[in-house]
Amino acid sequence: MAPNKTAARIRLGQTDIEVTPIGLGGNKFSGGKGLYGLAMPDLSQAEIDEIIQVTLDGGINWIDTAEMYGFGHSEKAIASALRTAGINDDQVVIATKWMPLFRTAGNIPRTIDKRIKFLDGYVIDLYMVHNPLGFSSPEAEMDAMADLVEAGKIRSVGVSNFNVEQMRRAHQALERRGLPLAVNQVEYSLLNRKIESNGILDTAKELGVTLIAWAPLGSGLLTGKYHDPERYKQVPFGRRMMLRGKLEPSRPLVDALKEIASSHDVTPAQVAVNWLINFQGEIVVAIPGASKVKHAKESAGALSFTLSDEEMAKLDELSRPYL
Repeated sequence: MAPNKTAARIRLGQTDIEVTPIGLGGNKFSGGKGLYGLAMPDLSQAEIDEIIQVTLDGGINWIDTAEMYGFGHSEKAIASALRTAGINDDQVVIATKWMPLFRTAGNIPRTIDKRIKFLDGYVIDLYMVHNPLGFSSPEAEMDAMADLVEAGKIRSVGVSNFNVEQMRRAHQALERRGLPLAVNQVEYSLLNRKIESNGILDTAKELGVTLIAWAPLGSGLLTGKYHDPERYKQVPFGRRMMLRGKLEPSRPLVDALKEIASSHDVTPAQVAVNWLINFQGEIVVAIPGASKVKHAKESAGALSFTLSDEEMAKLDELSRPYL
C-alpha cells in the first residue's frame, strides 16, 4: 500500500530528495546486537513490521538507520517490513550511515555492498558518515562518498555529529566534486539547543545543509513520563541515576509542554517535536525512534497541529538555559 501523501515535504539540503519534517529513527531495531542493541529493546520482526506500517500510514515517508544499529540488523528489519507493507522503493526514502570508528575512508567502498545487500533493493537515498572519529580526513571520506554517488550506489551524501569546521571541510570537498552536502545529523531538542550557540545552525543555513535532529525528545525527558512520581518509581535504577539532577531543572519546561499539549489535545512529546521542526523554519527535520506502535502514531500526530507564536515563544524562553 502507498503511504499517506498529505504530509508536507522538505528538500534535503540542495538535493532533489524530499522528506516529511519527521522521519522514523531506526536505532531501536538493532535486535539486541552491538552497543546500540544492548541499550535497546529486542523487538520481533512482527513488532517492527507494525511500527513501520503505522509510520507510513501516518504520512511519514522516510526512515533513518545505520550500520552501527545491530551491524545491519536494523537495515534488514526495515527492508523486510517495507516489503511486508507492499512499499516500493520510490515510495520511501532510506538514510543509513557508515561507522568510521577505527577505520579509514578506504573502508567506505569496501562495505557499501553490505549496506546494499541488507537493504534488499531499497536504494540508499542518503549515506552519512556517522561521526568524525575515523582515521581519515573529512576530505578523504567525502571523496570516497562522492565515488559511490558517481557509481550509482547512493543518491546523496551527509555527515553526522560534525562540528562547524568539519562540516565546512566536508561541504568544500563535495563541492569540488560537484555535489552538495545534504545533511548534518546532530543532537537537538528543547533540552539541548547547543547547535544554536556553537555555530552549527548558522553554518548549516549558510551552506544550505539540512539538520537532522536526533534525540528530539531529550532521551525521553520531554515526554513528561519521568516527571510523574508514580511512573518514576518504576524506572530501573541505572536509568534513575542518569536522570538525577535533570528532572527538577527541566520541570518548568515540561509543565509548559503539558499545558500546551492539553490545549491542542495532543501529548507533550508531540508539542516538543512540533516546536523543533518549526522554530527554525525548514532547516530542521527530526527522527524520533519508536519501540511501540503508540510511539509511531505519536510521531505522525506531531504534524497534525500548529503552535501559536505565543506558544512557540514560551517554549523558546523556557528552554534558553539549554542553549
